[in-house]
Amino acid sequence: MATSQRLTQAERIEISDRLMLETAIRLIVENGPDKTTLKDVGELAGFSRSLAGHRFGNKTGLFEFVIRSIGEIWLEELKQATESLSGYPAIAAAINAYYEMFQNNPDHMAALYTLWFSNVGEPSDIRAVIVRIHNRRRADVAKWVQQGIDEGSIDKHVDADAIAALFSTSIIGIVYQWLLNPEDIDEVNKLLNDLKHTISLWLGFHMQPPKSIS
Repeated sequence: MATSQRLTQAERIEISDRLMLETAIRLIVENGPDKTTLKDVGELAGFSRSLAGHRFGNKTGLFEFVIRSIGEIWLEELKQATESLSGYPAIAAAINAYYEMFQNNPDHMAALYTLWFSNVGEPSDIRAVIVRIHNRRRADVAKWVQQGIDEGSIDKHVDADAIAALFSTSIIGIVYQWLLNPEDIDEVNKLLNDLKHTISLWLGFHMQPPKSIS
């Protein structure tokens, strides 16, 4: 008779973290951050009421974990979507990846940006995590533009930082619009396609219109 292998401590932590992450996301989306408690996260994830408190310390620690975890998942998906791409094709692929997130992981998007918008005011550990994710996203876009300039597909006079700022602020605005009306995915699709078109014009892709997301 086969015997089951015992999980290592690292594996147990990974499993409990994953279950508590998904539980926290669900509670944030359903109840809002204020009504999401460490006790509920631990119990509804199938563990003791004290495990989440032991793991995260307080709600700030929990919310940092949620933002950082979703951010890492998103950055990995973005990396895969834009692998080997540069210039406008990389930006278009990134925008397409956002649409996939809206469609396939709406709870992740809702939890991330609910915490994002509610923690951008006073300096805090959570805000510091948000700033790092935001800066990483802008840096990636600026890098793609600069690669396009270096390769000759984008005019050398294009301001890479300005394109990165346009991309980032537009995405934030589209997410905010979606949070107000999450059922209207067609509006999200339209706004993301408009963003692709606007950036294509800024980059000089007038004779190569971007393809629609769907």
